[in-house]
Amino acid sequence: MGSSEILEADYLVIGSGAMGMAFVDVLVSESNASVVIVDRRDRPGGHWNDAYSFLRLHSASAYYGVSSTALGRNQIEQLGANKGFYERASAPEICAYFDRIMRERFLPTGRVSYFPNSDYRGQGRFVSLVSGVERRVIARKIVDATFTDTAVPSRHTRPFHVGEGVQCIAPNALPDAASADRYVVLGAGKTGMDVSQWLLDRGVSPDLITWIMPRDSWLLDRKYYEPGARGASWTLRMHGLIRQTEIIREARSLSHLFEMLESDGHLLRLNAKVTPTRYRCATVSQHELEQLRRIDNVIRMGHVVGIERDRIVLERGTVATSAHTLHIDCTASGIRSRTPVPVFVGNSITLQPIRTCQQCFSSGLIAHIDLTYADDAEKNALCRPIPLPIRDVDWLTMFAMNLMNQGQWMNTPHIRNWISQTRLDLNYGRVAPFTPEEGELLQQFRAGAAAAVQKIPQLLSAATSAPTERSIEPTPVM
Repeated sequence: MGSSEILEADYLVIGSGAMGMAFVDVLVSESNASVVIVDRRDRPGGHWNDAYSFLRLHSASAYYGVSSTALGRNQIEQLGANKGFYERASAPEICAYFDRIMRERFLPTGRVSYFPNSDYRGQGRFVSLVSGVERRVIARKIVDATFTDTAVPSRHTRPFHVGEGVQCIAPNALPDAASADRYVVLGAGKTGMDVSQWLLDRGVSPDLITWIMPRDSWLLDRKYYEPGARGASWTLRMHGLIRQTEIIREARSLSHLFEMLESDGHLLRLNAKVTPTRYRCATVSQHELEQLRRIDNVIRMGHVVGIERDRIVLERGTVATSAHTLHIDCTASGIRSRTPVPVFVGNSITLQPIRTCQQCFSSGLIAHIDLTYADDAEKNALCRPIPLPIRDVDWLTMFAMNLMNQGQWMNTPHIRNWISQTRLDLNYGRVAPFTPEEGELLQQFRAGAAAAVQKIPQLLSAATSAPTERSIEPTPVM
Protein backbone atom coordinates (compact mmCIF):
# COMPACT_ATOMS: atom_id res chain seq x y z
CA MET A 1 0.00 0.00 0.00
CA GLY A 2 1.30 3.46 -0.89
CA SER A 3 1.13 6.66 1.11
CA SER A 4 -2.15 7.96 2.58
CA GLU A 5 -3.63 11.43 2.53
CA ILE A 6 -6.59 13.24 4.07
CA LEU A 7 -8.88 15.50 2.02
CA GLU A 8 -11.73 17.76 3.10
CA ALA A 9 -14.83 18.56 1.09
CA ASP A 10 -18.46 19.49 1.45
CA TYR A 11 -19.55 16.53 -0.71
CA LEU A 12 -17.95 13.19 -1.51
CA VAL A 13 -19.65 11.80 -4.63
CA ILE A 14 -19.12 8.11 -5.41
CA GLY A 15 -19.57 7.56 -9.13
CA SER A 16 -19.19 9.86 -12.14
CA GLY A 17 -21.92 8.35 -14.28
CA ALA A 18 -24.85 10.38 -15.56
CA MET A 19 -26.53 10.68 -12.15
CA GLY A 20 -23.38 11.72 -10.32
CA MET A 21 -22.47 14.25 -13.00
CA ALA A 22 -25.96 15.79 -13.04
CA PHE A 23 -25.86 16.12 -9.25
CA VAL A 24 -22.44 17.82 -9.19
CA ASP A 25 -23.42 20.17 -12.01
CA VAL A 26 -26.17 21.68 -9.85
CA LEU A 27 -23.76 22.00 -6.90
CA VAL A 28 -21.32 23.87 -9.14
CA SER A 29 -24.07 26.14 -10.52
CA GLU A 30 -25.95 26.90 -7.31
CA SER A 31 -23.38 26.85 -4.51
CA ASN A 32 -19.75 27.31 -3.54
CA ALA A 33 -19.53 23.74 -2.30
CA SER A 34 -16.32 21.76 -2.64
CA VAL A 35 -16.67 18.26 -4.14
CA VAL A 36 -14.53 15.13 -4.35
CA ILE A 37 -15.60 12.65 -7.06
CA VAL A 38 -14.37 9.04 -6.92
CA ASP A 39 -14.91 6.48 -9.70
CA ARG A 40 -13.49 3.07 -10.59
CA ARG A 41 -13.48 3.87 -14.30
CA ASP A 42 -10.82 5.80 -16.18
CA ARG A 43 -13.13 8.64 -17.20
CA PRO A 44 -16.62 10.01 -16.48
CA GLY A 45 -19.74 8.58 -18.07
CA GLY A 46 -20.35 5.41 -16.07
CA HIS A 47 -21.70 2.47 -18.06
CA TRP A 48 -21.57 4.47 -21.31
CA ASN A 49 -17.83 3.78 -21.34
CA ASP A 50 -18.58 0.05 -21.64
CA ALA A 51 -21.50 0.30 -24.06
CA TYR A 52 -21.55 -0.84 -27.68
CA SER A 53 -20.77 1.91 -30.18
CA PHE A 54 -24.19 1.92 -31.86
CA LEU A 55 -26.11 2.32 -28.59
CA ARG A 56 -28.15 5.52 -28.56
CA LEU A 57 -30.34 7.23 -26.02
CA HIS A 58 -33.94 6.04 -25.95
CA SER A 59 -35.14 9.63 -26.13
CA ALA A 60 -33.84 13.02 -27.19
CA SER A 61 -30.41 14.32 -26.19
CA ALA A 62 -32.11 17.64 -25.42
CA TYR A 63 -32.98 16.57 -21.87
CA TYR A 64 -30.11 14.23 -21.03
CA GLY A 65 -26.80 14.90 -19.30
CA VAL A 66 -26.20 17.92 -17.06
CA SER A 67 -28.43 20.96 -16.92
CA SER A 68 -25.79 23.60 -17.60
CA THR A 69 -24.51 22.25 -20.92
CA ALA A 70 -26.42 20.99 -23.95
CA LEU A 71 -25.75 17.53 -25.31
CA GLY A 72 -25.81 17.76 -29.11
CA ARG A 73 -27.30 20.56 -31.20
CA ASN A 74 -30.99 20.11 -30.37
CA GLN A 75 -31.76 19.39 -34.02
CA ILE A 76 -34.36 17.20 -35.68
CA GLU A 77 -32.75 14.46 -37.73
CA GLN A 78 -33.50 14.38 -41.45
CA LEU A 79 -32.20 10.92 -42.35
CA GLY A 80 -32.18 7.35 -41.05
CA ALA A 81 -34.33 5.49 -38.55
CA ASN A 82 -34.65 8.58 -36.34
CA LYS A 83 -35.88 10.84 -39.15
CA GLY A 84 -38.34 13.43 -37.89
CA PHE A 85 -37.26 13.12 -34.25
CA TYR A 86 -34.82 15.14 -32.18
CA GLU A 87 -31.29 13.76 -32.25
CA ARG A 88 -30.36 10.94 -29.86
CA ALA A 89 -26.70 10.83 -28.92
CA SER A 90 -24.59 7.70 -29.37
CA ALA A 91 -22.43 6.13 -26.68
CA PRO A 92 -19.17 7.69 -28.00
CA GLU A 93 -20.82 11.12 -28.13
CA ILE A 94 -22.08 10.78 -24.55
CA CYS A 95 -18.67 9.68 -23.25
CA ALA A 96 -16.97 12.64 -24.97
CA TYR A 97 -19.65 14.97 -23.55
CA PHE A 98 -19.17 13.89 -19.92
CA ASP A 99 -15.38 14.01 -20.31
CA ARG A 100 -15.67 17.58 -21.58
CA ILE A 101 -17.96 18.56 -18.69
CA MET A 102 -15.37 17.27 -16.21
CA ARG A 103 -12.37 18.91 -17.88
CA GLU A 104 -13.89 22.19 -19.02
CA ARG A 105 -16.58 22.89 -16.42
CA PHE A 106 -16.01 21.07 -13.13
CA LEU A 107 -12.24 20.97 -12.65
CA PRO A 108 -11.51 24.60 -13.67
CA THR A 109 -13.67 25.82 -10.76
CA GLY A 110 -10.99 24.64 -8.33
CA ARG A 111 -13.80 23.31 -6.14
CA VAL A 112 -14.07 19.86 -7.75
CA SER A 113 -11.41 17.17 -7.32
CA TYR A 114 -11.69 14.04 -9.46
CA PHE A 115 -10.11 10.66 -8.72
CA PRO A 116 -10.66 8.13 -11.53
CA ASN A 117 -9.40 4.53 -11.36
CA SER A 118 -10.20 4.53 -7.65
CA ASP A 119 -12.06 2.02 -5.52
CA TYR A 120 -14.29 3.36 -2.74
CA ARG A 121 -13.91 1.31 0.45
CA GLY A 122 -16.45 3.02 2.71
CA GLN A 123 -16.24 5.56 5.54
CA GLY A 124 -14.76 8.16 3.21
CA ARG A 125 -11.81 5.93 2.22
CA PHE A 126 -10.77 5.13 -1.33
CA VAL A 127 -7.72 3.55 -2.94
CA SER A 128 -6.16 4.24 -6.34
CA LEU A 129 -6.28 1.11 -8.48
CA VAL A 130 -3.15 2.33 -10.28
CA SER A 131 -0.79 3.67 -7.61
CA GLY A 132 -2.24 2.03 -4.50
CA VAL A 133 -2.39 5.38 -2.73
CA GLU A 134 -5.10 5.44 -0.05
CA ARG A 135 -7.00 8.63 0.68
CA ARG A 136 -9.66 9.55 3.19
CA VAL A 137 -12.21 12.29 2.65
CA ILE A 138 -13.69 14.18 5.56
CA ALA A 139 -16.97 15.32 4.00
CA ARG A 140 -20.17 16.89 5.27
CA LYS A 141 -22.17 14.64 2.95
CA ILE A 142 -21.51 11.39 1.11
CA VAL A 143 -23.43 10.87 -2.13
CA ASP A 144 -23.96 7.38 -3.56
CA ALA A 145 -24.39 7.77 -7.31
CA THR A 146 -24.05 4.01 -7.92
CA PHE A 147 -27.28 2.74 -6.35
CA THR A 148 -29.05 2.27 -9.69
CA ASP A 149 -26.06 0.67 -11.39
CA THR A 150 -26.25 -0.69 -14.92
CA ALA A 151 -25.20 -4.13 -16.15
CA VAL A 152 -23.94 -4.00 -19.75
CA PRO A 153 -23.25 -6.94 -22.09
CA SER A 154 -19.49 -6.37 -22.33
CA ARG A 155 -19.02 -6.71 -18.55
CA HIS A 156 -21.74 -8.98 -17.23
CA THR A 157 -21.28 -12.64 -16.37
CA ARG A 158 -23.23 -14.81 -18.79
CA PRO A 159 -26.00 -16.74 -17.05
CA PHE A 160 -25.66 -19.64 -19.50
CA HIS A 161 -23.03 -22.11 -20.66
CA VAL A 162 -21.28 -21.64 -24.04
CA GLY A 163 -19.79 -24.79 -25.55
CA GLU A 164 -16.51 -25.13 -27.37
CA GLY A 165 -16.60 -23.92 -30.97
CA VAL A 166 -19.70 -21.72 -30.46
CA GLN A 167 -19.49 -18.16 -31.77
CA CYS A 168 -20.98 -15.98 -29.02
CA ILE A 169 -20.07 -12.31 -28.69
CA ALA A 170 -21.17 -9.16 -26.89
CA PRO A 171 -22.77 -6.43 -29.05
CA ASN A 172 -19.55 -4.40 -28.70
CA ALA A 173 -17.79 -6.88 -30.99
CA LEU A 174 -20.55 -6.99 -33.61
CA PRO A 175 -19.34 -4.15 -35.89
CA ASP A 176 -15.97 -5.89 -36.33
CA ALA A 177 -17.31 -9.44 -36.59
CA ALA A 178 -17.03 -11.40 -39.83
CA SER A 179 -20.27 -12.12 -41.67
CA ALA A 180 -22.11 -15.26 -40.60
CA ASP A 181 -24.53 -17.70 -42.19
CA ARG A 182 -27.11 -16.84 -39.53
CA TYR A 183 -27.50 -14.53 -36.53
CA VAL A 184 -29.13 -15.28 -33.19
CA VAL A 185 -30.03 -12.37 -30.92
CA LEU A 186 -30.16 -13.52 -27.30
CA GLY A 187 -32.34 -11.26 -25.15
CA ALA A 188 -35.63 -9.39 -25.37
CA GLY A 189 -34.68 -5.98 -23.93
CA LYS A 190 -33.59 -2.74 -25.51
CA THR A 191 -30.17 -4.19 -26.31
CA GLY A 192 -31.81 -7.02 -28.25
CA MET A 193 -33.86 -4.45 -30.17
CA ASP A 194 -30.76 -2.35 -30.88
CA VAL A 195 -28.82 -5.34 -32.20
CA SER A 196 -31.73 -6.55 -34.33
CA GLN A 197 -32.16 -3.06 -35.76
CA TRP A 198 -28.42 -2.78 -36.45
CA LEU A 199 -28.42 -6.07 -38.38
CA LEU A 200 -31.43 -5.00 -40.44
CA ASP A 201 -29.89 -1.59 -41.13
CA ARG A 202 -26.75 -3.32 -42.42
CA GLY A 203 -28.76 -5.29 -44.95
CA VAL A 204 -29.05 -8.64 -43.18
CA SER A 205 -32.21 -10.40 -44.34
CA PRO A 206 -34.75 -10.82 -41.52
CA ASP A 207 -34.97 -14.48 -42.57
CA LEU A 208 -31.37 -14.91 -41.36
CA ILE A 209 -32.10 -13.54 -37.89
CA THR A 210 -33.47 -15.56 -34.98
CA TRP A 211 -34.51 -13.68 -31.87
CA ILE A 212 -34.58 -15.46 -28.50
CA MET A 213 -37.20 -13.52 -26.52
CA PRO A 214 -37.91 -14.93 -23.03
CA ARG A 215 -40.59 -12.32 -22.30
CA ASP A 216 -42.21 -9.53 -24.28
CA SER A 217 -42.28 -5.94 -23.05
CA TRP A 218 -44.63 -3.04 -23.46
CA LEU A 219 -42.93 -0.21 -25.34
CA LEU A 220 -43.48 3.56 -25.38
CA ASP A 221 -44.14 5.52 -28.56
CA ARG A 222 -41.28 8.02 -28.84
CA LYS A 223 -43.48 10.72 -30.33
CA TYR A 224 -44.92 11.47 -26.87
CA TYR A 225 -41.46 12.15 -25.42
CA GLU A 226 -40.10 14.78 -27.77
CA PRO A 227 -38.91 17.99 -26.05
CA GLY A 228 -40.81 21.23 -26.36
CA ALA A 229 -42.17 23.83 -23.96
CA ARG A 230 -44.83 24.93 -26.40
CA GLY A 231 -46.14 24.00 -29.80
CA ALA A 232 -47.00 20.63 -31.31
CA SER A 233 -44.81 18.49 -29.02
CA TRP A 234 -46.24 19.99 -25.83
CA THR A 235 -49.82 19.82 -27.08
CA LEU A 236 -49.43 16.18 -28.18
CA ARG A 237 -47.88 15.29 -24.83
CA MET A 238 -50.65 17.01 -22.86
CA HIS A 239 -53.40 15.36 -24.90
CA GLY A 240 -51.64 12.04 -24.32
CA LEU A 241 -51.44 12.56 -20.55
CA ILE A 242 -55.07 13.65 -20.37
CA ARG A 243 -56.13 10.57 -22.28
CA GLN A 244 -54.06 8.31 -20.02
CA THR A 245 -55.83 9.67 -16.93
CA GLU A 246 -59.17 9.02 -18.67
CA ILE A 247 -58.13 5.45 -19.49
CA ILE A 248 -57.18 4.81 -15.86
CA ARG A 249 -60.57 6.05 -14.71
CA GLU A 250 -62.40 3.94 -17.33
CA ALA A 251 -60.37 0.73 -16.83
CA ARG A 252 -62.27 -2.20 -15.31
CA SER A 253 -59.12 -4.22 -14.68
CA LEU A 254 -55.38 -4.18 -15.31
CA SER A 255 -55.77 -6.12 -18.56
CA HIS A 256 -58.48 -3.71 -19.69
CA LEU A 257 -56.15 -0.80 -18.85
CA PHE A 258 -53.37 -2.14 -21.08
CA GLU A 259 -55.87 -2.96 -23.83
CA MET A 260 -57.02 0.67 -23.93
CA LEU A 261 -53.48 2.08 -23.63
CA GLU A 262 -52.45 0.02 -26.63
CA SER A 263 -55.60 0.85 -28.58
CA ASP A 264 -54.86 4.57 -28.16
CA GLY A 265 -51.19 4.13 -29.08
CA HIS A 266 -49.65 5.01 -25.72
CA LEU A 267 -48.15 1.53 -25.36
CA LEU A 268 -46.86 -0.64 -28.19
CA ARG A 269 -45.88 -4.30 -28.54
CA LEU A 270 -43.95 -6.34 -31.07
CA ASN A 271 -46.50 -9.08 -31.63
CA ALA A 272 -50.27 -8.65 -31.44
CA LYS A 273 -50.64 -12.32 -30.43
CA VAL A 274 -48.38 -12.11 -27.38
CA THR A 275 -49.38 -10.17 -24.28
CA PRO A 276 -46.30 -8.49 -22.76
CA THR A 277 -45.57 -9.09 -19.09
CA ARG A 278 -42.65 -6.67 -18.82
CA TYR A 279 -42.18 -2.91 -18.93
CA ARG A 280 -38.77 -1.14 -18.85
CA CYS A 281 -39.46 2.40 -20.17
CA ALA A 282 -38.02 1.53 -23.60
CA THR A 283 -39.12 3.85 -26.40
CA VAL A 284 -39.38 3.13 -30.12
CA SER A 285 -40.61 5.00 -33.16
CA GLN A 286 -43.24 3.51 -35.42
CA HIS A 287 -40.55 3.05 -38.08
CA GLU A 288 -38.34 1.04 -35.69
CA LEU A 289 -41.31 -1.07 -34.66
CA GLU A 290 -42.17 -1.86 -38.29
CA GLN A 291 -38.56 -2.88 -38.92
CA LEU A 292 -38.38 -5.15 -35.88
CA ARG A 293 -41.64 -6.82 -36.84
CA ARG A 294 -39.96 -8.04 -40.04
CA ILE A 295 -38.17 -10.67 -37.94
CA ASP A 296 -40.55 -13.64 -37.96
CA ASN A 297 -38.39 -16.25 -36.26
CA VAL A 298 -38.88 -15.16 -32.66
CA ILE A 299 -38.38 -17.94 -30.11
CA ARG A 300 -40.44 -17.66 -26.94
CA MET A 301 -39.31 -20.66 -24.90
CA GLY A 302 -37.77 -18.97 -21.88
CA HIS A 303 -34.23 -17.93 -21.03
CA VAL A 304 -31.09 -19.44 -22.52
CA VAL A 305 -29.63 -22.25 -20.42
CA GLY A 306 -26.72 -23.11 -22.70
CA ILE A 307 -25.45 -23.04 -26.28
CA GLU A 308 -23.88 -26.12 -27.82
CA ARG A 309 -22.42 -26.55 -31.30
CA ASP A 310 -25.70 -27.80 -32.75
CA ARG A 311 -28.43 -26.54 -30.43
CA ILE A 312 -29.53 -23.78 -28.07
CA VAL A 313 -30.94 -25.12 -24.81
CA LEU A 314 -33.79 -23.01 -23.43
CA GLU A 315 -35.92 -23.32 -20.31
CA ARG A 316 -38.76 -24.92 -22.29
CA GLY A 317 -37.06 -26.71 -25.14
CA THR A 318 -34.27 -26.49 -27.70
CA VAL A 319 -33.70 -24.99 -31.13
CA ALA A 320 -31.09 -25.87 -33.70
CA THR A 321 -27.94 -23.86 -34.31
CA SER A 322 -24.59 -24.41 -36.01
CA ALA A 323 -20.90 -23.53 -35.83
CA HIS A 324 -21.46 -20.95 -38.61
CA THR A 325 -24.10 -19.06 -36.63
CA LEU A 326 -23.15 -15.91 -34.74
CA HIS A 327 -24.86 -15.56 -31.35
CA ILE A 328 -25.04 -12.04 -29.88
CA ASP A 329 -25.42 -11.94 -26.09
CA CYS A 330 -27.92 -9.22 -25.12
CA THR A 331 -28.94 -10.80 -21.81
CA ALA A 332 -27.44 -8.22 -19.43
CA SER A 333 -30.13 -6.85 -17.15
CA GLY A 334 -29.54 -3.15 -17.85
CA ILE A 335 -30.39 -0.69 -15.09
CA ARG A 336 -30.95 -2.64 -11.91
CA SER A 337 -34.24 -2.14 -10.11
CA ARG A 338 -33.66 -2.12 -6.35
CA THR A 339 -35.91 -1.60 -3.38
CA PRO A 340 -35.90 2.18 -2.81
CA VAL A 341 -34.32 3.71 0.26
CA PRO A 342 -34.79 7.24 1.61
CA VAL A 343 -32.74 9.68 -0.46
CA PHE A 344 -31.59 11.68 2.58
CA VAL A 345 -30.41 9.97 5.78
CA GLY A 346 -28.14 12.04 8.00
CA ASN A 347 -25.02 12.87 6.00
CA SER A 348 -25.83 10.28 3.28
CA ILE A 349 -27.57 10.96 -0.02
CA THR A 350 -28.58 8.02 -2.24
CA LEU A 351 -29.40 9.12 -5.79
CA GLN A 352 -32.50 7.45 -7.24
CA PRO A 353 -35.13 8.34 -9.85
CA ILE A 354 -37.79 10.66 -8.44
CA ARG A 355 -39.34 11.14 -11.86
CA THR A 356 -40.24 8.19 -14.08
CA CYS A 357 -37.11 6.87 -15.85
CA GLN A 358 -35.42 10.29 -15.88
CA GLN A 359 -32.29 9.78 -13.84
CA CYS A 360 -30.45 12.97 -14.83
CA PHE A 361 -33.41 15.25 -14.04
CA SER A 362 -33.92 13.40 -10.75
CA SER A 363 -30.30 13.85 -9.64
CA GLY A 364 -30.29 17.52 -10.52
CA LEU A 365 -33.47 18.18 -8.56
CA ILE A 366 -32.17 16.18 -5.57
CA ALA A 367 -29.07 18.40 -5.51
CA HIS A 368 -31.21 21.55 -5.65
CA ILE A 369 -33.44 20.34 -2.83
CA ASP A 370 -30.41 19.43 -0.69
CA LEU A 371 -29.05 22.95 -1.15
CA THR A 372 -32.44 24.51 -0.38
CA TYR A 373 -33.74 22.58 2.65
CA ALA A 374 -32.15 21.55 5.93
CA ASP A 375 -34.59 19.01 7.33
CA ASP A 376 -34.32 15.40 6.08
CA ALA A 377 -38.03 14.72 6.51
CA GLU A 378 -38.93 17.74 4.41
CA LYS A 379 -36.38 16.81 1.75
CA ASN A 380 -37.51 13.18 1.59
CA ALA A 381 -41.14 14.27 1.26
CA LEU A 382 -40.13 16.11 -1.92
CA CYS A 383 -37.90 13.29 -3.18
CA ARG A 384 -39.89 10.07 -3.02
CA PRO A 385 -37.98 7.45 -5.05
CA ILE A 386 -39.75 5.74 -7.94
CA PRO A 387 -38.56 2.13 -8.38
CA LEU A 388 -37.33 1.29 -11.86
CA PRO A 389 -39.87 -0.89 -13.67
CA ILE A 390 -39.75 -4.59 -14.44
CA ARG A 391 -43.32 -5.95 -14.61
CA ASP A 392 -46.18 -4.61 -16.70
CA VAL A 393 -48.03 -3.44 -13.57
CA ASP A 394 -45.09 -1.14 -12.81
CA TRP A 395 -46.36 1.19 -15.55
CA LEU A 396 -49.36 1.98 -13.38
CA THR A 397 -47.41 2.22 -10.12
CA MET A 398 -44.90 4.59 -11.69
CA PHE A 399 -47.66 6.70 -13.24
CA ALA A 400 -49.24 7.17 -9.80
CA MET A 401 -45.98 8.01 -8.03
CA ASN A 402 -44.95 10.36 -10.79
CA LEU A 403 -48.25 12.23 -10.53
CA MET A 404 -47.87 12.61 -6.77
CA ASN A 405 -44.28 13.85 -6.95
CA GLN A 406 -45.03 16.22 -9.81
CA GLY A 407 -48.09 17.59 -8.03
CA GLN A 408 -46.06 18.36 -4.94
CA TRP A 409 -43.35 20.12 -6.96
CA MET A 410 -45.87 22.21 -8.87
CA ASN A 411 -47.39 23.34 -5.58
CA THR A 412 -43.99 24.53 -4.35
CA PRO A 413 -43.27 27.79 -6.22
CA HIS A 414 -39.47 27.82 -6.10
CA ILE A 415 -39.27 24.15 -7.19
CA ARG A 416 -41.75 24.82 -9.98
CA ASN A 417 -39.55 27.74 -11.08
CA TRP A 418 -36.39 25.59 -10.92
CA ILE A 419 -37.97 22.89 -13.06
CA SER A 420 -39.01 25.40 -15.71
CA GLN A 421 -35.39 26.55 -15.97
CA THR A 422 -33.58 23.22 -16.10
CA ARG A 423 -32.63 21.83 -19.47
CA LEU A 424 -33.26 18.32 -18.11
CA ASP A 425 -37.04 18.86 -18.10
CA LEU A 426 -39.10 17.93 -21.16
CA ASN A 427 -40.93 21.26 -20.84
CA TYR A 428 -37.77 23.36 -20.43
CA GLY A 429 -38.70 27.04 -20.58
CA ARG A 430 -42.36 26.42 -19.83
CA VAL A 431 -43.55 29.51 -17.94
CA ALA A 432 -46.72 31.55 -17.74
CA PRO A 433 -48.57 33.27 -19.29
CA PHE A 434 -50.45 30.51 -21.08
CA THR A 435 -52.80 30.87 -24.00
CA PRO A 436 -56.46 30.11 -23.24
CA GLU A 437 -56.11 26.78 -25.08
CA GLU A 438 -52.99 25.83 -23.10
CA GLY A 439 -54.64 26.82 -19.85
CA GLU A 440 -57.63 24.65 -20.65
CA LEU A 441 -55.37 21.63 -21.31
CA LEU A 442 -53.59 22.16 -18.01
CA GLN A 443 -56.88 22.32 -16.14
CA GLN A 444 -58.10 19.14 -17.84
CA PHE A 445 -54.91 17.34 -16.92
CA ARG A 446 -54.99 18.44 -13.27
CA ALA A 447 -58.60 17.36 -12.87
CA GLY A 448 -57.93 14.06 -14.64
CA ALA A 449 -54.79 13.39 -12.60
CA ALA A 450 -56.63 13.90 -9.31
CA ALA A 451 -59.33 11.44 -10.34
CA ALA A 452 -56.79 8.91 -11.67
CA VAL A 453 -54.85 8.90 -8.41
CA GLN A 454 -58.07 7.93 -6.61
CA LYS A 455 -58.74 5.04 -9.03
CA ILE A 456 -55.23 3.55 -9.20
CA PRO A 457 -55.27 1.76 -5.78
CA GLN A 458 -58.44 -0.06 -6.87
CA LEU A 459 -56.78 -1.32 -10.05
CA LEU A 460 -53.65 -2.38 -8.19
CA SER A 461 -55.52 -4.25 -5.49
CA ALA A 462 -57.55 -6.11 -8.12
CA ALA A 463 -54.39 -7.20 -9.95
CA THR A 464 -53.58 -10.34 -7.99
CA SER A 465 -51.08 -11.49 -10.62
CA ALA A 466 -49.47 -10.27 -13.80
CA PRO A 467 -51.08 -11.25 -17.13
CA THR A 468 -49.98 -14.59 -18.49
CA GLU A 469 -47.94 -14.42 -21.65
CA ARG A 470 -49.35 -16.41 -24.55
CA SER A 471 -46.45 -18.02 -26.34
CA ILE A 472 -46.22 -18.69 -30.05
CA GLU A 473 -44.67 -22.03 -30.84
CA PRO A 474 -41.36 -21.41 -32.63
CA THR A 475 -40.20 -23.03 -35.81
CA PRO A 476 -36.55 -24.14 -35.47
CA VAL A 477 -35.47 -23.25 -38.99
CA MET A 478 -31.70 -23.02 -38.45
